[in-house]
Amino acid sequence: MPEQSTPIIHVSLKRILKTWWPLAASWLLMGLEGPSLSAVMARMANPEINLAAYGGIVYPLALLIESPVIMLLAASTALSKDWNSYRRLRQYMMISGATMTALHLLLAATPAYYWFVGTVIHAPEEIIEPARVGLLLMLPWTWSIGYRRFQQGVLIRSGHANAVGVGTVIRLLVDGIGLAIGYIANVFPGIVVVTCAQSASVISEAAYSGLRVRPILTQIFSKDEPGEGITWREFGVFYFPLAVTSLLSLVWQQIGSAALSRLPLALASLAIWPVISGLIFMLRSLGFAYNEVVVALLGFKGSSRNLRKFTWILSLGVMALQLIITFTPLAAVWFAKVSALGPELAELAQAVFWLALPVPLMNVLTSWYQGAIVFSKKTRAVPESFVIFLAVMLLLLAAGVAWINLPGIYTGLGAFSIATIAQTAWLYVRSRPVMRQVKARDEGLREHATQVEIS
Repeated sequence: MPEQSTPIIHVSLKRILKTWWPLAASWLLMGLEGPSLSAVMARMANPEINLAAYGGIVYPLALLIESPVIMLLAASTALSKDWNSYRRLRQYMMISGATMTALHLLLAATPAYYWFVGTVIHAPEEIIEPARVGLLLMLPWTWSIGYRRFQQGVLIRSGHANAVGVGTVIRLLVDGIGLAIGYIANVFPGIVVVTCAQSASVISEAAYSGLRVRPILTQIFSKDEPGEGITWREFGVFYFPLAVTSLLSLVWQQIGSAALSRLPLALASLAIWPVISGLIFMLRSLGFAYNEVVVALLGFKGSSRNLRKFTWILSLGVMALQLIITFTPLAAVWFAKVSALGPELAELAQAVFWLALPVPLMNVLTSWYQGAIVFSKKTRAVPESFVIFLAVMLLLLAAGVAWINLPGIYTGLGAFSIATIAQTAWLYVRSRPVMRQVKARDEGLREHATQVEIS
C-alpha cells in the first residue's frame, strides 16, 4: 500500500497579494493624512509656527503616549485564537487605554508640560502654547487607536482584511470634512483645526472597527467553548517586548525634536519635518502592511518561498518609486504645490529629501524579518533592534549638536536613515534561526507532499 502523502498548504503569490493589498491600501490612505494636515496648516495663518508646533511637539508626544497600545495589531493578529484569548487582550487594551489617556491629560493640563517642552525639548518659545492647545485636543487619540488596532487584528486573522481599508476610508472622510470646515470657516488657528479633525477621525474609525467585528466574533468564537486562552504571564512574555519596541521606536521623535531645536535653522527644520515625514510615511506604508501578512501566513507549511519572493518584489518596487520621486520634478511639486511650503522651506525640503532614500526599502525588509520573529513568538529580538536604532540615532544626533553643526533637518534625517539601516541589519541576524526552520520545514515536505494551493 503506497504511503499517503502529507497535505501541504502552498501559499501562492496571489494569496499573499490578496492579504497584503488591503492592508497596504489602508496604510497608504493613512499616510495621506499627514500630508493633508500639513497642507491645510501651510495654507492658514502662521504656517511655520503651526507646522513646527504640530510636527515638533504635538504629534511626537501623542505617538509616544500611545506606544503601549500600538503593537496591539500584531498581538491581536497572532493571539486572538479563541474567546478567552480575545477577552484577555481586550482587558489589556482597556486598562492601558485608560491609563495612557490619564497620563496624556496630566502632561497637557499641568505645569509638567512647560517643564518638558521648554526645558527638556528646548522648543522655540513661539510654538509652546499653540502646541499645548493642540495636545489637549488630541486627548481621545490613544484609547481610540488602541481599540481600533485590537479589533483590526481579529479582522485580519479571520480573513477580513478588507474591513481595515474601509475603516481607513471612514477615518480620512471624517478628517477631510473636519479640515474643510475649519479651513473655510477660518476662525481657529491651523493647529486647532488639524487636531480636532484628527481626534474626530480616530474616534470614527474605532467605532466602525468595533461594529464591524461583532458579527465575526460570533462566527469564529464560541462562548460555550471559550478555549484555554492565554494567561497574563504568557501575554506579558509575548507583548512586553513589543510594547518596549513601540516605546523605543517613538522616543526618538522627541529626541529628534530636541536635537533639531538646538541646531541651526531650528524653526525651519521643525516646520518641514512633518511634511518630509509625511511623504516618507506614505512610501513606508507599503512595507508597514507586510508585517501582519508575514505573521498571518508564515505558519502555513510551504509559505516561506513565495513570501521571500514577494519581499524582494516589494522591496525593488518601493525603491524604484522612491528614486523616481527624489530625482525628478515630483519632489518639487510635492513640497511646493501639494504641501504649500513657502519657497525657502520647499527648497530646503527638496534639498534634504535624498537622505531618506534607504528608509522605505529597509522598512519592507524590517517587516519581513520582524514578522518572522513575531510568528516564532520569541519577540525579545524586536526591542533589541530598536535599542540598536536608538543608540545609533542618539550617537549621531549628539555628534551633530556637539561638532557638526549642520542645519537641523540634515542631521535629523541623516541620523534616522543610518539608524534604520542598523536596525534592519540586527533583525536580519536575529531572524536567521526561524528563517532556517521554516525553510527546512518547507523544503523537507515539498518532495513528499500533496500541495493544496490557497490563492
